[in-house]
Amino acid sequence: MENTSYIALSRQNALWRQMDVIANNMANANTPAYKGEQMMFREYLMNTRSSNRTVGDKLSYVQDMGVLRDTREGPLTKTDNPLDIGIHGEGYFQIETQAGMRYSRNGHFRLDEAGMLVNSQGSAVMDNRDNPIIFAPNETRIEIAGDGTVSTENGVVAQLKVVRFANEQNLRKAGDSLYETTDDPEAIQRPQVVQGMMEESNVQPVMEITRMTEMLRQYQSAQNVIDKEHERTLKMIETLVPRNA
Repeated sequence: MENTSYIALSRQNALWRQMDVIANNMANANTPAYKGEQMMFREYLMNTRSSNRTVGDKLSYVQDMGVLRDTREGPLTKTDNPLDIGIHGEGYFQIETQAGMRYSRNGHFRLDEAGMLVNSQGSAVMDNRDNPIIFAPNETRIEIAGDGTVSTENGVVAQLKVVRFANEQNLRKAGDSLYETTDDPEAIQRPQVVQGMMEESNVQPVMEITRMTEMLRQYQSAQNVIDKEHERTLKMIETLVPRNA
């Protein structure tokens, strides 16, 4: 008799987790290069105590499998900042942090006190030889070609390292728009980068609000099932259990 309520509760738990993901997408709608996420679910079949057959007599629950990242490119916005770099198409910048190599599509870079190209957190941006990119004090006109070649008035300085992965879903969030992974990166020989542009989040707030509204309706529907089952159980108890004289 409790199976109906348990099944409805499994659906509510899944919807609650999905709502958390949607809320996180909304919170990062203005985060540069943020990629929207959604939950992955599957049907989980469990035998009942009386199940002696291969087919039938099974209970169907909802089970979350993990989070799927939307890796599609976000819109590129012009900033006119020569150290803002957007990636067109696939690829990630390689960033050296104190915790090891990390990867990011957030190309909001700057120069530190030593003239090294770093990200917003001060971590070094790598070139295609896995070295930091450092400019001389007298180099002021920084130009970045479409293939990632970095030049100044004194000539070519380096080439940005842009990498890709066989399965981008294996990348794990490491905070500050960075990803980490144990997979080996593959260097893109001729990446497509744009100077003076920033990639925006690919989250569409209107779509997320629509999804949030649908999740709320489904949650209320599951709650209605639980309430109806509770009422049915109470009526059954009143009918089957004799009252004391």
